[in-house]
Amino acid sequence: MKVNKKGAVAIAALIAGSMLALAGCSGSGSSTPTNSGSGTLTVWVDADRARVLKDVAAQFKKDKGITVDLVVKDYGKIQQDFTAQVPTGKGPDLTIGGHDWTGGFVQDGVIAPVELGDKASDFEKVALQAVTYDGKTYGLPYAIENIAILRNTALADSTPATWDEMIAKGKAAGKKYPFLVGLDPQAADPYHLYPLQTSFGNSVFAQNSDGTYDASKLTIGDAAGQNFAKWVSSQGDKGTKVLNLNLSGDLAKEAFLAGESPYYLTGPWNVADAQAKGIKLAVDPIPSAGGKTAAPFAGVQTFFLSSKSKNALAATDFLVNYVATEKVQTALYKVGGRPPALTTAYQAAQSDPIVAGFGKVGENAVPMPSIPQMGSVWDDWGKTEAAIIKGADPTSSWTTMATNIQAKLK
Repeated sequence: MKVNKKGAVAIAALIAGSMLALAGCSGSGSSTPTNSGSGTLTVWVDADRARVLKDVAAQFKKDKGITVDLVVKDYGKIQQDFTAQVPTGKGPDLTIGGHDWTGGFVQDGVIAPVELGDKASDFEKVALQAVTYDGKTYGLPYAIENIAILRNTALADSTPATWDEMIAKGKAAGKKYPFLVGLDPQAADPYHLYPLQTSFGNSVFAQNSDGTYDASKLTIGDAAGQNFAKWVSSQGDKGTKVLNLNLSGDLAKEAFLAGESPYYLTGPWNVADAQAKGIKLAVDPIPSAGGKTAAPFAGVQTFFLSSKSKNALAATDFLVNYVATEKVQTALYKVGGRPPALTTAYQAAQSDPIVAGFGKVGENAVPMPSIPQMGSVWDDWGKTEAAIIKGADPTSSWTTMATNIQAKLK
């Protein structure tokens, strides 16, 4: 396996020189990871990641004499279980998760920074930005995901650059729907509609120069946000009806698989099922509705290090010198369908036009905010979008939403 020499030497020196001193340290009441040399690392993974990491764990055992216990978990339960178990000392040393969990994990004191060393420069910029919080790297990224336009090439030969042109071309295809996106009847889907929102120049929070978010500056209610709200209204029940709350995520997918629309706003997670249906696909940039570039959220799948790990040095070694390799990141990409976070693996994956398509759109993506304050945004945001689609006044609804979110932030 490819090993980063500087990182390996540094970690080996740390392990050799610090094991004795760290062995006597207690992890309770401290966010500083320690290492007791217990000889076992516990890693929470889902079934797909477990298959890839089985051989990696065996190699680590052979090289280091440390057993890696891969515990398969339901991904939907990992965040809550990790937060609950780490303070008790019963949690894992490492867990997979979404980068947007970072802020809450830091706030709860359940994760520790991961020292990537010179390996940090080996990752895609957006991946590194996503796992950076308060100037520290909290996690090792392994996959990047974002949405784009999935196009049925038999029904449309291209995706126009603007929303109106795409809808017109979609209607010309003569199918049931000119365009598809899955929406919840009560909560719409702010995640999927966000690139259209950014095309109006609106964001949720202001971003700092390093790409991190300023939780003290809520921007969602500004003039650009108001313009987006008016546009949503024009596409809803009192307008074109293109934004359809009766089409849930599952129903939108079914419609696309049935060939009922040339265009589907979705992520790489729906590619395999479409290909299995024999649909020839292309991945295209998201058209602009507001005149600016449509920038979707980037989600980064991450390995987090527990703040109570008794084998933090070994866990860091496992991540930096075994998981952060082209071979392993490529294998994780093949089972997950998401482009790798490691640049060499990411570039190699671009030979697949589907991956290249999502990657091109991802060049304009922005990391989903990982600050804890984001938890105060989603509910009002989604419910307001749904209300506007149903016909509520866009201006007053959006203003009330921003006021309510601001009150929760305080």
